[in-house]
Amino acid sequence: MCGVVGIYCQHPKLTSRYAYYSLFALQHRGQESAGIGVYNGKLRLHRGMGLVSEVFSKDVLEKLQGKVAVAHVRYSTAGLSRIENSQPFVVESRPGVLAIAHNGNLVNYRQLRLELENKGNVFTTDSDTEVIAQLLSKFLMKKDLDSSLRSLTEILVGSYSLVFSINDTLVGFRDPLGFRPLCLGEMEDGYIICSESCAIDTVGGEFVRDIKPGEAVIIEDGEIDFIKVTKGREKTFCIFEYIYFARPDSVIDGVSVYKARTEMGKKLAKEAPVMADYVSAVPDSGITAAIGYARELNLPYMECLIKNRYIGRTFIMPKQELRESSVRLKVNVIKENIAGRRIVLVDDSIVRGTTSKRILSMLKSSGAKEVHLRIGSPPIISPCYFGIDMKTRKELIAANLKVEEIEKRLGADTLAYLSLEGLLEALKNAGGDGKYCLACLTGKYPTLI
Repeated sequence: MCGVVGIYCQHPKLTSRYAYYSLFALQHRGQESAGIGVYNGKLRLHRGMGLVSEVFSKDVLEKLQGKVAVAHVRYSTAGLSRIENSQPFVVESRPGVLAIAHNGNLVNYRQLRLELENKGNVFTTDSDTEVIAQLLSKFLMKKDLDSSLRSLTEILVGSYSLVFSINDTLVGFRDPLGFRPLCLGEMEDGYIICSESCAIDTVGGEFVRDIKPGEAVIIEDGEIDFIKVTKGREKTFCIFEYIYFARPDSVIDGVSVYKARTEMGKKLAKEAPVMADYVSAVPDSGITAAIGYARELNLPYMECLIKNRYIGRTFIMPKQELRESSVRLKVNVIKENIAGRRIVLVDDSIVRGTTSKRILSMLKSSGAKEVHLRIGSPPIISPCYFGIDMKTRKELIAANLKVEEIEKRLGADTLAYLSLEGLLEALKNAGGDGKYCLACLTGKYPTLI
C-alpha cells in the first residue's frame, strides 16, 4: 500500500518538517521503512528501516532543507523488506535529478524490467518503483513532462499513485483507473500532495481536491497546474481502502471513510442481527463498523479488548510468523466485561484468520458465554495484484472454506459477513460513486493479470 507525500514550501527550513509530520499521519499505510528527499540545488536524501520516529531525528531534518520534498512510508508488496527498496528512489540524468515515491503495484513489472535489462539498464533493487523511475527518466530525456506521463501510462499495467520531483518541480500523478488515493492540500506557505486527507489536516492545511484518475498536478515556483494525461477509462478505486486501509478521519473521492464504515456496520446489523448483551470491536479497524452495528440494533457498545498502541498493524507485517506473534502482543482482554456475557464482536475483514482465531480463543478462555463474529465486508476470496499483500488463494481462508467451516475453525458461536450488495449500498449511502475494484471479493479483475 504505502503512503506518499510531496511538499512545496516557500520556507526551506520548514519543508522537511512538513514532510515528517505528514508521514506520521500516514504511518498506518506502511511501517517497514521511511524516507524524505529534499531538493535545494542538489538532492539530499535520508531513508531508513523502521517507523518514522525511528528513522528521523531533529538533526537529520535540519540537514534536509529546500523548497521541494518527496517522502514515503513503505509496506512491501513488490520487493523484499530491506533498505535498498526504501523510497524515495533517486535517478540522476540529463533532465535533472528525479526523486520518486510510489503507492501501488505494477502487474507487468517483471516484463518491463526484463525489457529494460535487455537494453542495458542496471537495477539496484527488486522493487517495481525502480522500473517506473527508470522509465520516467528515459522519457524525460526526449519529451516534455506531459508527453512523458502519457508514454508512461501506455506501458504501465497496475496501480500507481506517484509523487515525484524533477529538480525543484513537484508532481503528483494518479493512474488512469484511480486504484489508489491521491489528494492536494494548500498550506499557508505552500502545497501538499499526499495519499490521504488526514495528512493535510496534520500540517494545518486546507483540502483542495482529490487528484482525478489519469490526472497530474504540477507545482513549479509556487504556481500550480493540472493536466489530464489520459481519458476514457472507468475508475476502479480499491474497495479495501474504505474497508480497512485508510484512516477513518480521511475523506477519499468525496467519501468520509468514517461514515462509510458506520454505514457498513448498520447494513451488517440489518443482514445479520443477533441477540447479545453488547457489541464490541476488534480494535482499531473494527470500531467504526461496530458502532454502526450497535446503533442499528439499539444495543450497548462496550470494549472487551484493549489494544497496545505501540504495536503496528498486524495485517501489513511482511511475514506470517511476525503476524502471529504480534497478535499476542497487540490486544488484551478486559475480563470483567467478558465473563458470562454474550458478545457481538465486529471486525472489518478476515484475510488469513490469524488474528480472529487468536482473539476468539482469548475471549472464550476469559469466560465469554457466546461470541458472535460479524464482519463488515464480504469474504475475501481472491488475491490482490494491485498493492495489498494477499498474493495467493492458499493464504485466504475464505477462498478455501465455506462460512460454516470458517466459523468452526475460528471458534465463533456464529459468523456472518456483510454481503457484496450490502457493502455497495453502504458506500452509496456514504456518498460513493460505485466505481470500485472488487477483485478480492469477486475474482473479477479490472485489468488483465
